[in-house]
Amino acid sequence: MKYNLGAFIVGLLFAVGLGISGILQPANIIGFLNVFGNWNPTLLFTMAGAVGIHFITYKLIRKRKTPMLTKDWYIPTRQEITPALIIGSLIFGIGWGLGGYCPTVSVTSLASFETRPFVVFLSVIVGMYLFRFLDKKMNLKSKLE
Repeated sequence: MKYNLGAFIVGLLFAVGLGISGILQPANIIGFLNVFGNWNPTLLFTMAGAVGIHFITYKLIRKRKTPMLTKDWYIPTRQEITPALIIGSLIFGIGWGLGGYCPTVSVTSLASFETRPFVVFLSVIVGMYLFRFLDKKMNLKSKLE
């Protein structure tokens, strides 16, 4: 139960942070990605703050033997750049630029009851199921690794 409560609190804090930073506003995202037009650099400060806080706190948190809210650390071990990573990153970036929402923000923005985040969220779900279907038919994972 404490793990679920901890996950809820962390998720709520993350959602509030997204709202305060302006990332939930597609115009801010599109303005930030429009480097050759009317560029809006404000999200650069949000990202710099997040990276800075992570850089400091990660080193402190990793000194613990175990995490506070779960039994084990879940840290990625793979570090190589694969075709799957590049293709996935491109799809993510194109979708983010077209929709103005990344997947996480689209979930948070569902609370606005607007159509656009729902369409983006639904597109993410359809894309995941489409990949699963194509992977079963064509074994994409092994070809992309």
